[in-house]
Amino acid sequence: MSARSARPQTPVRSARKAPRPLLRALLVAFCVSYVPSQARGPLDGERAIAGVRLFYGARADLRAVDEALIGQARESLDMAAYALSDRRLIAALEAAARRGVKIRLYLDPDQPTLTGGPATAALASLLRAPGVEARVKTAPDLMHLKSYQIDRRALRTGSSNFTVAGGSRQENDVLVLESAEVVAAFLREFDYLWERQANLRLQPERLPLNARGGG
Repeated sequence: MSARSARPQTPVRSARKAPRPLLRALLVAFCVSYVPSQARGPLDGERAIAGVRLFYGARADLRAVDEALIGQARESLDMAAYALSDRRLIAALEAAARRGVKIRLYLDPDQPTLTGGPATAALASLLRAPGVEARVKTAPDLMHLKSYQIDRRALRTGSSNFTVAGGSRQENDVLVLESAEVVAAFLREFDYLWERQANLRLQPERLPLNARGGG
């Protein structure tokens, strides 16, 4: 054997591997952004990454969840409410308005808050607070959302109405989605509802009222 052939073979270096956290992040990004080109159907739509918190009532106090969220608002709060009659939450909204939060309320007309009782007085007080606007849908079909955004950073949605029963006795869920993209999608829908020509602009002196009848 020659001296040349006896030399130890230098191992061939393999390509440098990417760090595992980087590979994992790239894989997640690919999976989130990938939509098959042939997919066309009801599940097509915008995708977004969001921090999610999920609460189930009546095991959890959903009224306390809403109070805490409203208490975090510092700039804006836009609420679409099928039913808003919990005076604790109405008071939390008024407190937010009085610390400078701009509030828009979009309401369905078929709720007791508009037709008399203690919650009507609480709503009137809220409407007198600075920076609060409210509009009521007058079309025959329901405005059935139970959602609001705070400061363009978080969206509250779910099955729970803003009522005492909905937040403390019924089996409901509340999702808190922390994502500017998710909030932007909600605000596009909210603005579409808000700008309907048939909406009734709600003033405190008009309470109680029959919104579907226009008075």
